Amino acid sequence: MPTDAATRIAMGIEYDGSSFRGWQIQNKERTVQEQLERAIATVADHEIRVHCAGRTDAGVHALEQVIHFDTRAHRSERSWILGTNVNLPPDVNVLWAKPVSLEFHARFCATARHYLYLMLSRPTRSSLMRNRAVWVHRALDLNRMRRAAVDLVGEQDFSSFRALGCQAKSPVRRVHYVSLERRDQMLELRIGADGFLHHMVRNIVGVLLAVGYGDKPVSWVCELLQLCDRSRGGVTAPPQGLYFVRADYPDFHGLPQGELKLRSLNL
Repeated sequence: MPTDAATRIAMGIEYDGSSFRGWQIQNKERTVQEQLERAIATVADHEIRVHCAGRTDAGVHALEQVIHFDTRAHRSERSWILGTNVNLPPDVNVLWAKPVSLEFHARFCATARHYLYLMLSRPTRSSLMRNRAVWVHRALDLNRMRRAAVDLVGEQDFSSFRALGCQAKSPVRRVHYVSLERRDQMLELRIGADGFLHHMVRNIVGVLLAVGYGDKPVSWVCELLQLCDRSRGGVTAPPQGLYFVRADYPDFHGLPQGELKLRSLNL
């Protein structure tokens, strides 16, 4: 943080990850962080570095990613929102902006994070949903998937569900809930936890799909948790079905939580 920074601003951001190489800045690649820093810097009239609640991979979307940045500029909340949006491409948008204390950190102050994974279950693929949901053409047994998902809840070692290159110091996470619902042709998996490992949600989806197809037993989730071995796990589900829904924070930070509910997407 610059020593002359006067204000820390938090923002809620939504984005379509289809055309991005992910969240984090990469050399000569189009990323969400790069687009946001450029747009906010135009409003602030100085360089900006933004921090997010949870990094997303290429192709992954966000309904309400939370970010923060430090600034010497004094702008109204409305000016931060409208000014930043004018300078952003159509696939990124600021939902809200709010001054916060210098103790707030979008990543380290989050107490929970929530994700949604969409699966389009029908015999034929969709041109309209190809970047919004993963096409599943085989029959799925939702009850088997729900029974298997029960074993994911609680504080456990998720080594079998992390990417091989995951840099997290500990593989232990506490999953608060996993739910699976069918809405017409769409299957929705929702999951919340105190934090997630790299590829953890997509690896969970890959395992539950194998159970739903009948390729693996319901007990496979429990077996993988005990093995603590990613090489014994299932395939990593594609990114386009994954949405960062929101992060939770203590009430004293005063963020507009609850404005975006865990809801069905009308796409």
